[in-house]
Amino acid sequence: PLKSNLKSDNIQKTFDSSDLAFCDEILCKVSRSFAAVIRQLPPTLLVDVLIFYLVLRALDTVEDDMTYFPSNDEKVKALLSFHKTALVDPKWTMVGCGEGDERRLLEEFPKCHSVYAALPEASRRVICDITQRMGTGMAEFVDKDLGQGTVDITQYNRYCHFVAGLVGEGLSRLFAVSGLEQSSLATELHLSDQMGLFLQKTNIIRDYLEDYVDGRAFWPQSVWKKYSSTGDLGYFANPTTDETRLAGLNCLNELVTDALELAPDCLAYLSKLRCAEVFRFCAIPQVMAIATLDKCYYNGDVFTGVVKIRKGMSCLLINNTTDILGVHGIFHRFAKSIMDKAKSARKGGYEDPSCERTMKACQAIIDLTEPEARMAKKQASVVNGTITVVSCAAAGMVLHKPPKNNSVLFSTTMVVASIGMLSFMKMGLTKLMGERSMASLLPASKLTKN
Repeated sequence: PLKSNLKSDNIQKTFDSSDLAFCDEILCKVSRSFAAVIRQLPPTLLVDVLIFYLVLRALDTVEDDMTYFPSNDEKVKALLSFHKTALVDPKWTMVGCGEGDERRLLEEFPKCHSVYAALPEASRRVICDITQRMGTGMAEFVDKDLGQGTVDITQYNRYCHFVAGLVGEGLSRLFAVSGLEQSSLATELHLSDQMGLFLQKTNIIRDYLEDYVDGRAFWPQSVWKKYSSTGDLGYFANPTTDETRLAGLNCLNELVTDALELAPDCLAYLSKLRCAEVFRFCAIPQVMAIATLDKCYYNGDVFTGVVKIRKGMSCLLINNTTDILGVHGIFHRFAKSIMDKAKSARKGGYEDPSCERTMKACQAIIDLTEPEARMAKKQASVVNGTITVVSCAAAGMVLHKPPKNNSVLFSTTMVVASIGMLSFMKMGLTKLMGERSMASLLPASKLTKN
């Protein structure tokens, strides 16, 4: 479980409690997925990241609203000046833009500004800089017709950089100025960018149908036009024939492969982190992304609905994302799953133009994570083997000839004691093995500012 640190004394003493409560509430409304990982961050970093997210979510709401502004020129002006209005004027609001909780975020933005203004100056500089650059990037795409997606891979990557890669850079800089991570992390611009692109591309692949219906899609034309016989992106949304279905899968698999090729850089970034809480914050979305790509690969449901990871799987992934060993094990598992699907499909006669490229991308991930995956498997065997020995011993105790009196009570007591012993042993061994694999990560309480 992810424990919230929002109630820590330092946070409560630094920020206005009412305004902070609004920020926490609205965060949970506009992003359930990120709320949990943000809240578990150390108190010295939590509010900085929370406000960073809300500021960018507010900016994204301005970009997403296609009807609020009377002209594109007005929208461009709002995006370009957002860092000078929303982050400078404590009374700035935008009424009527966006929908639901996003609209409320903009209309009650002074509460966010109040918390932003109380952040350390170094954090404010990072947030303002990224907001300005993201607003500029978003403005570049206002006049572009995205009804049929981006033009090519270059434009696709550029859009993802502006809306997600810059977020990765900003987070790295916030981690560094907090003192919880090495100052050098702020200079890892390429790896930070790739972390953002991996998440954004996964979302774009998964949200094909929703984005197409909304008239603002991002699948690159240089990819999907190779497979659409009608020259329309919506061709794949109505797979009534085998030809259409196979064309859609070919297109989908190529885009999944394009995203998979970012994974090695994401793993390289995670290996540079030293704070356990920051590691979990960064790693959880990444393992969710690789699991989603596995779910999307060779899956026609992407074209007719929304593909999601089951809650049980999500919980399992979160619980196993405590160190690099667990993360490598997860990436290894899903890369192997995708490779197995590709091999099985080819064996069944399915000719996928991207098959070799897909398997190469998966193999790169498998090669990187094989040692840790093998180690994790070995650790699991040690734990399970020890439990088996204890189970046999416990069974022997239970089957031993009980006292003549109170035999039922004796047996019941021994069963309960055995279960307790097994649980204790499993917990202790798992904890011991986990501590060995987490040697390079330290809790924030043991890290001091450089």
